[in-house]
Amino acid sequence: MLKNQVKRAVITGGLEAAYILQSLRLLSGARGRGAVFTLHHVRPYMPRQAPINAHLEITPEFLDMAIQSLKADGYRFVRLEDVPQILMSGSSDAPFAVFTLDDGFRDNAEHALPVFQRHGVPFTVFVCKGFSERTHVLWWEILEKLVNQDGPLEFDSGDGMRRYPLGTLAERYAAASAIGQAITSNDEADATARLVSLATERGIDAGALTKNLVMDANELRALAAEPLASLGAHTVSHRALAVLAENEVTSELADSADYVASITGTRPTTFAYPYGDGRSVSDTTIATAGGCGFDVAVTTRPGTLSATDVNRVIALPRISLNGHFQKARYVSALASGIPFKLTGG
Repeated sequence: MLKNQVKRAVITGGLEAAYILQSLRLLSGARGRGAVFTLHHVRPYMPRQAPINAHLEITPEFLDMAIQSLKADGYRFVRLEDVPQILMSGSSDAPFAVFTLDDGFRDNAEHALPVFQRHGVPFTVFVCKGFSERTHVLWWEILEKLVNQDGPLEFDSGDGMRRYPLGTLAERYAAASAIGQAITSNDEADATARLVSLATERGIDAGALTKNLVMDANELRALAAEPLASLGAHTVSHRALAVLAENEVTSELADSADYVASITGTRPTTFAYPYGDGRSVSDTTIATAGGCGFDVAVTTRPGTLSATDVNRVIALPRISLNGHFQKARYVSALASGIPFKLTGG
């Protein structure tokens, strides 16, 4: 817990410094041509004892502030699928901003859509077929439910059963970190199945949790009918791709694209890698994404976009709007690119 607090304090300090530098119009070249933003949940804050996924949610009010902040900084808002053409144009027009939302959460339609409509801002929702069809579960949402219960947890991390105390807030965060690491470091499907089993033993319905949080095909179809909305692919199972066999990666990408096409009538040209980091983004998976017909694919590698990104549109960086840092000036700081310039990101 202390480690997380220190990390947040360091990030906050960096964002404040970047905002000052941006306000003074220093390091202006770091801004580049534009930025793609990553969101997950957009919903009113829901208090819980150990909000281990708080970084994955922002409030509708903050989304509104973020858009207003970017408008004030002179940004124009464009669709993700238009980014390659914009980068190829070499134009020196106003910088652009793109909004993307991962996983297809229902609150994207309930709370984010009205904000985007109010400002006329286009956005892309990346759809995970398994979540939408209820064949796969959101393991990190299950884990948050578990660590907010009373009593210790016993979980087989793949190398034997381990016992995790939950007596303090720090212990809850430590348990979540260790179990989450175990899930994504081993056989993810097997580890997730063990987590679902544990959740069932403790009275948590993992399937119902996914159903309550994620839009089904009919809801996605209604969202896609909105003029500002686009749907992109986000695999079937949301597993880390880099450890899967090549044929599995191809199936994950192609099947999720087919699912979106069955909803919208048009095959998607955009894709988001699960997790968006080295767990899913490799030379092999990038090549597979291109081979599956995607024109644009996004990672979670932090950074702004420059003209050179036209050569890597199948692995573009994105900037996370993190729930721990919901201030308008932080949006300006991030969009400036200065934090990534200073850290070498």
